[in-house]
Amino acid sequence: MKNKASIKNKIYRKLHWIIFSKMNGRRWTNPFYPAWRHAYTLGGKLRSGGKLEQNGEETDLSNIFLTQIPNEGAGIGHQLANYNAGVYFSSFYGVKYAYPGFKNKEWETFLGLGENEISLRGLRKKGYKVRRLPYYEDKTACDMVRNIIASYSGQRVVFLNELDQFYREQYGVAEYAKRKFNSAKSRSRDRLIYDPKRLNIAVHVRRGDIKVVGAADSNLKKRWLDNDYYERVLGNVVKRLSEDDRFASLTGKKGCRPAFYIFSQGTESEFAGFRQFEKYGDLHFCLDMEEKSSFLHMVRADVLITSRSSFSYKPALISDGIRICPPGFWHDYPEDEHWFAADEHGNF
Repeated sequence: MKNKASIKNKIYRKLHWIIFSKMNGRRWTNPFYPAWRHAYTLGGKLRSGGKLEQNGEETDLSNIFLTQIPNEGAGIGHQLANYNAGVYFSSFYGVKYAYPGFKNKEWETFLGLGENEISLRGLRKKGYKVRRLPYYEDKTACDMVRNIIASYSGQRVVFLNELDQFYREQYGVAEYAKRKFNSAKSRSRDRLIYDPKRLNIAVHVRRGDIKVVGAADSNLKKRWLDNDYYERVLGNVVKRLSEDDRFASLTGKKGCRPAFYIFSQGTESEFAGFRQFEKYGDLHFCLDMEEKSSFLHMVRADVLITSRSSFSYKPALISDGIRICPPGFWHDYPEDEHWFAADEHGNF
């Protein structure tokens, strides 16, 4: 689901796209950032050697925060990737994290975002300066950002990452995300349709926003996986459960009868191929289920088969179960015995 962005935000994102995508702005926009100029210019000249001169003084970052405002025009999974980037990079640069707020208040409550966190809004009210950072991707750019942050030593500043500053290894904040989710006040209202005596297997088949694959939009095509892919992965799960003791033990429910839950959008006739698994266990089609409920069930599944979607990747980060993920995804998977990367044929 995409949130309804404000007109102001839509205009900002359009201009941002023109500057940074069409005009390749990452190559030439650094001097337009006040924070960059604060670190790298003094009387209009670059500081010695392109590095910040500290004059032997110890850097004081005690009142410096960093955050990343979620892209309110994107889907929930995308916005959570933005949120995670702010959490990770604040730690990466050795500063504190400021909660930026979340446009969708129902999701904010459901996920426990903002609970027991220092907010960007609160810091603004206290008079903190807010400075936007240029994009950074490689080591040179990261060193540049370290210099920018250090140049504000002893001051009260909140740094904002640029729109959609990318963070590939999202699993780096998995434990943080898991603690936030599991400690959220809203957990007391959770309701599951799973049978605790069954081995509950969730399959997220991304459709909805990418259903029309005949379009020329390559950005949508790279997110599409045919039903055959998911059926092959599920078939391999069933085979591994019966033939691989270690894999079965990892589920925590070795020997339990499986129950299959297909989370997607559409009609049951569009997923008829999954009927073949009824001989192994109960089959449930969870089509057009309320989004937060789908998210919760993916988190609590004993086995989760994700799609090329941040909407199922984020539950995978929080889950304690087995996660089986597709190739060609834009975030990485950790080296962990509960994570499996499938190939194009559904083998893992």
